[in-house]
Amino acid sequence: MLILIDQDGVLADFERAFHAAWQQAGHDFPAVALECRTSLHVRDDYPEALYGAVEAIYTAPGFYRELPPIAGALEGVRGLLEAGHDVRICTAPLNQYRNCVTEKFEWVERHLGADFVDRIILTKDKTVVHGDILVDDNPDIRGSRRPDWRQVLFDQPYNRQLDMPRMSWASWRETLAG
Repeated sequence: MLILIDQDGVLADFERAFHAAWQQAGHDFPAVALECRTSLHVRDDYPEALYGAVEAIYTAPGFYRELPPIAGALEGVRGLLEAGHDVRICTAPLNQYRNCVTEKFEWVERHLGADFVDRIILTKDKTVVHGDILVDDNPDIRGSRRPDWRQVLFDQPYNRQLDMPRMSWASWRETLAG
């Protein structure tokens, strides 16, 4: 089975890193706790007047490279490979791509090894990528085609209101290994 896995919010803990960086920057507006988030895009959970400050954090040099892995993600990916699945990282870069693109590759090399860099699919349109399953925290993936993959929503507080097949790394065996 060809399993496509999103990087940010599924493998790499964007939320935890953003929260820590926001607090460290000392903004007057408190960091929005992950369990209180309602939007896929972190910027949308902050007042419009703070959009620039929010974007400055996740577009800063080093932000993507230093994201911590989500608990259980690396073990889950290795387990899927050991079970004989073809696992690819299918990730979309930011429009402000200057640091993001390079650092996504560096993150994969650091956490999954240099050989895994060959398994990265970088695209703004995930609907054109062939696969059996796409694991993604975005519940509303749109593009130019009707995808041939079935989406499994990666469980995050900002998508829990939706009734879709979902998984966490604690449940990957039941959801994906079959």
